[in-house]
Amino acid sequence: MPERGEKGSLKDAKPLKGQQGIARSFNHAYQGLVYAVRTQRNMRFHVVASVVVLMLSLLVGASRIELALLVLVIAAVFVTEMLNTALEFTVDLVTRDYHPLAKLAKDVSAGAVLVTSITALGVGYLILGDDLGPFSLETLERVRRSPIHLTLVALVLVAIAVLLVKSLTRAPNAFLGGMPSGHAAVSFAGWIAASFIAIEGRYGGLVSLITLLMALLVCQSRVEAGIHTPYQVTAGAAIGILLSVLVFQLL
Repeated sequence: MPERGEKGSLKDAKPLKGQQGIARSFNHAYQGLVYAVRTQRNMRFHVVASVVVLMLSLLVGASRIELALLVLVIAAVFVTEMLNTALEFTVDLVTRDYHPLAKLAKDVSAGAVLVTSITALGVGYLILGDDLGPFSLETLERVRRSPIHLTLVALVLVAIAVLLVKSLTRAPNAFLGGMPSGHAAVSFAGWIAASFIAIEGRYGGLVSLITLLMALLVCQSRVEAGIHTPYQVTAGAAIGILLSVLVFQLL
């Protein structure tokens, strides 16, 4: 083992390939997710379907266990679809010529996606089927009276919208930069949610002002750090505001 003072010591040794920082690892993972959504039609369909299912589960008042099951099967569909995409890329990297084994590898992988999707569909039907039949205005009114549910719906929609826009605009770096600013979108969505929740309270105006200043500070920090341009921050803020207002006004 090298001593501390020797050239090429452990102190000066560079990390081996694969030994990256946590932030960088998360960035690579997020880039893979963005690429899958941008290039794979089935992945985009899964994203939209998951949003619909989660919103319906909140509207019908699904229990925590039921919601946890839905999240698990949705995550399983996402993971299986992404593994299928990775396997297809690997097969194409090995050979571009037709080979029976290459075809079988892709077919089996696609079959895994099909099994997972059917399972998720069955779980969704078992959980939501009975509640969607007698669905009425009373259920909608129950959600209206729950600001936590409305805020959760708004934040989920904003996060998915940011992911889709980043995919379409081909952002070079998922966490650092890109169009739009996810931090701005979430912070302004939080401002709208806090404003609607506190509007009837004694200090509603003060709460709204404080959360607005916090959202503006988040945007300023992103611009000053050179991570986002003012246009990207403005676009993110607009997405957060519009989607949050729609959720609190329509539900």
